[in-house]
Amino acid sequence: MTTVTTSPSTSQQCIRILSGAGADLTRHHTVYGRLRHDDPTVIRSIVDSGLLGRGGAGFPAGTKLANTRGRRPVVVANGAEGEPLSSKDEVLLTNSPHLVLDGLATAAAQLGSNEAYLYVPSHLATWLRRIVDDRRATQWDPIEVTVVESSGHFVSGEKTAVLSAVEGKLALPRDQRASVSISGVRGRPTLIHNVETLAHIATIARYGASWFRSTGAPDEPGTMLVTLSGAVSRPGVAEVPVGISLDRLLIDYAGARLERTRAVLMGGFHGTWLRGAELPNLGLSHSALAPLGASPGAGVVHVLGTSECGLESTARAVRFLADESAGQCGPCLNGLPRLAVAITDVARGRAGAGAVELVHRYANLVDGRGARHHPDGTARLVRSALTAFAGDIRLHGSGTCEASEADTTTKVDFR
Repeated sequence: MTTVTTSPSTSQQCIRILSGAGADLTRHHTVYGRLRHDDPTVIRSIVDSGLLGRGGAGFPAGTKLANTRGRRPVVVANGAEGEPLSSKDEVLLTNSPHLVLDGLATAAAQLGSNEAYLYVPSHLATWLRRIVDDRRATQWDPIEVTVVESSGHFVSGEKTAVLSAVEGKLALPRDQRASVSISGVRGRPTLIHNVETLAHIATIARYGASWFRSTGAPDEPGTMLVTLSGAVSRPGVAEVPVGISLDRLLIDYAGARLERTRAVLMGGFHGTWLRGAELPNLGLSHSALAPLGASPGAGVVHVLGTSECGLESTARAVRFLADESAGQCGPCLNGLPRLAVAITDVARGRAGAGAVELVHRYANLVDGRGARHHPDGTARLVRSALTAFAGDIRLHGSGTCEASEADTTTKVDFR
């Protein structure tokens, strides 16, 4: 999925980092103008802008930049995007690669770094190397950038896996006692930002904090990229104001029909299921979603239609997550496969009494016990499914489903 979708009524207000300039540096210059990477006010502007990281965790970007201090720091742009339901980083790297590289160069200049990396899927690497070479030849960049290829696995974009990949090792998560801002790549202070975060940094460095705050929610300003998929008529990536209501997002941007929306998976495979009835007037922001145990994550909004089974969709996701684990600790190696079997049994109505209790037991056993957060995110997904699709659990035992009741043309047989 590499399409870009915008709402006709709001496109001019929202388009900021999706410029359409592509590899054309001249067009990029026309759209954004030149950038002074070493402006001493940049870090203050990023802090004042209220920009939160767009990689999923939502940590303040300015604080992260200000906290990375020490001798010979390293800066990394993370565009690995191992989440199967997300394509926003790929769209950004294809649509506005120079803006991402501007942000990378700006962050490096602010830290006094002479070592920067762009970590991306392998199918984009050759094209992006040519762009990096073009910027170097035209003296656009004050720093050399090395393009590193991601393996494409779900965990390859995890922070410590990125460190390993940049060091030339397998992109697997590793134990990390100290913050990467103190000891990251080869023990040096390291700043790792998602590519979308860096694109926003490049615009804030040009236009300032007040400009950035002119769009979005007061407590979470700016725009964000979202990947829209599932039961929608306009799948793709959209740039929207943070805080936009989910019902407006689905109707205006995704072309979804709320009456045909059973649930929305918010945040991807480590995210949370929200029932369709919860969506109206619910904002797309960390603060608005937190009371429901959800977050925007990396901007994944996947719509489940009324003719689709949420338990079966969750079971498929958990099987994928079990296969994609690093297999380095007990919860990943043993717990996730057992959790996948248990939730699959519930989805297919074949486990009998105690099946849901077994799912909860395995979710509790893996949650918070892994070396990294992969088991935690999987447990969160499973628990949200048991809540959102509680009505299906009873129905599946008799071979039916709320999905089949909502759409009589759909035959559902889990036995």
